Amino acid sequence: MSDQVAPPHVARQVIDPKAYAQWGGLLDTFDWLRENMPVARIEPGPEAPGLFPPFWLVTRYDDVMRVSKDNTTFLNNPRTVVFSLTEGIEFAKAFSGGSEHMVASLVTFDAPVHMKYRKLTQDWFMPRNLRAIEDEVRGIASRSVDRLLADAAENGTVDFCRAVAAPYPLHVVMQILGVSEEDEPRMLMLTQQMFGGQDEDLNQSGMKDLPPEMITQIVAGAVRDFEAYFAAITAEKRARPTGDVASTIANATVDGEPLNDRDMMGYYIIVAAAGHDTTSASTAGAMLALAQDPDQWARVRADRSLLPGIVEEAIRWTSPVQHFMRTAACDTELGGQAIAAGDWLMINYVAANHDPEQFPDPRRFDASRSPNRHLAFGAGAHQCLGLHLARLEMQILFEELLDRIDSVELAGQWARSKSTFVGGLKTLPLRISPRTSARMTAR
Repeated sequence: MSDQVAPPHVARQVIDPKAYAQWGGLLDTFDWLRENMPVARIEPGPEAPGLFPPFWLVTRYDDVMRVSKDNTTFLNNPRTVVFSLTEGIEFAKAFSGGSEHMVASLVTFDAPVHMKYRKLTQDWFMPRNLRAIEDEVRGIASRSVDRLLADAAENGTVDFCRAVAAPYPLHVVMQILGVSEEDEPRMLMLTQQMFGGQDEDLNQSGMKDLPPEMITQIVAGAVRDFEAYFAAITAEKRARPTGDVASTIANATVDGEPLNDRDMMGYYIIVAAAGHDTTSASTAGAMLALAQDPDQWARVRADRSLLPGIVEEAIRWTSPVQHFMRTAACDTELGGQAIAAGDWLMINYVAANHDPEQFPDPRRFDASRSPNRHLAFGAGAHQCLGLHLARLEMQILFEELLDRIDSVELAGQWARSKSTFVGGLKTLPLRISPRTSARMTAR
């Protein structure tokens, strides 16, 4: 197969944050790509030469799975693991002292370093250890539903994203990190500056219409703020360690040496930022699906054995982490396309999780879908560290919601965020009818 260069309008769409807010049209494009050029060359057009480095876009499930699991052929280093424009890459190099990664973290490391760092906290996030915080998470979920119902009663309608989907997982992960509740708004702002910088409603920095280089500088400022905050946390956790993840990171050693400042701050940032934004998106996606299907809400309220399927399908259907980039370590072949050493690739999880060869009728939310081997958490050595926590948070929250809400319906137009990297709903207006009978206790 010869090189297949995507048409200019397709190339523009797959890197345009606004396209990810127009979900249906984007999925149409991915359908066309899987059918016609599943490994497509994405190049800047003649109207904007040098706008971004060319890359291969991978859209079929099997190919994305292969790249995800083959961490020898497809590397996270040395090129950035998130799509960036050329000027953003150059800014990151200046900021970091030469690396394309503005933040050094688990997602940027390759073997053997990656596993050494992953093992530092891996046990903490396993189901047997998460059981120790289950009651605490349930308390956070219950208070979140209290606020949701109070807002709905006062205002008639409520934005589920602002009321629950954003603050609930943030509070959980901040408790895990040992961040005080009074500092959570700051953490949310910094996270949205990092991951919401492409959406004027989320970045909280007045970045609408700013040029990309200015947005990049604001993101860099958020990184510096994160680093300053967690430097103080580190000092505290070294002096008075507790059982939280922050204490583990602050006192960790690799090969007998403490973590250097850049790697330590990257560890904090990836747990703090990635640990809640993605769960927020999946939680809102699940609620959207249930609000659109009152019969399904009634069924799962009566039969909680359906809830794990709803959680899993929401994660696939939403695909909060929309892509990662990889770099070919050697000449190889993928989907019939020759890939040269040093080539940059985008593995697109939205496209893979909507591949009809793997997921029949993929745009339909199907809580009974089985098997549901989606790629929303990645696969292989870099599979999401917090996947069990995300499932636990969603399961507990929806148990609380189903116990205390009789029915839920859309009360206006929902909207997705404009973002190529982490995305999901940013608004979800609902009308909620609370249960008037005694609260259910059987689950």
